[in-house]
Amino acid sequence: MAARLMAPLTELVALAGQAILAVDRSRMRVDGKTDGSPVTEADLASDRIIADGLARLAGDIPTLSEERVASGHTGRLETFFLVDPLDGTKEFVAGRDEFTVNLALVSSGTPLLGIVSAPALGLIWRGLVGQGAERLAIKGAIGPAEPIRTRPFPKAGRPWVAAVSRSHGDALSEAFIDARPGAVRAKLGSAVKFARVAEGAADIYPRLAPTSEWDVAAGHALVTAAGGKLTDASGGALRFGAGKDFIVPAFIAWGDPAAA
Repeated sequence: MAARLMAPLTELVALAGQAILAVDRSRMRVDGKTDGSPVTEADLASDRIIADGLARLAGDIPTLSEERVASGHTGRLETFFLVDPLDGTKEFVAGRDEFTVNLALVSSGTPLLGIVSAPALGLIWRGLVGQGAERLAIKGAIGPAEPIRTRPFPKAGRPWVAAVSRSHGDALSEAFIDARPGAVRAKLGSAVKFARVAEGAADIYPRLAPTSEWDVAAGHALVTAAGGKLTDASGGALRFGAGKDFIVPAFIAWGDPAAA
């Protein structure tokens, strides 16, 4: 089922990205959620497109979206779509290009399919666990798929490249990176950090502070499909859809599973 859905889901995510780009950032309204994070008309436009598309493509599968979590599903979910219609809203509001649309298909607590689209960068990354990962360019239409893979962990003479958040730094993640002498920090926004690990441009992406499942699930599937691994802070597996708060306490994305 997941393989059959990959192409139409990619088109759906690209369509949501077009809706985001159509919003005039200089005039849009920015509201605050109860958790203090921003939400814009672009978030809501993307969410509507994805909700309608998923209902049409796979209406029997529940969907959990960041913008509809309050009225959505609570408690344990078995198989479901997990969506962040605009990841990196702070980057979007600030006028930067590192924002994404994230869509994952989760089954039995594990993301199996992940699509991360960066519409302003003209790129889509997608992965199906066990079947590989790809990068596609968007130039009006969606271009041909290019296979991508993570890279081996650094040997002597090459520093670690760590993807770090441009807007959400934390002391534990910084200490984790500092433990790798000479590590180079690549400051990025949104799920682009997962994509850079998946395509072999970065070695690790640590986030040792709480974040939401919809921020992580698509990147989890993408990195795993590309040959990497995501763990919790202790090296254990991450589980999705098992509770009401949908929080990931901490994670590390490893390009090379042997380094985990």
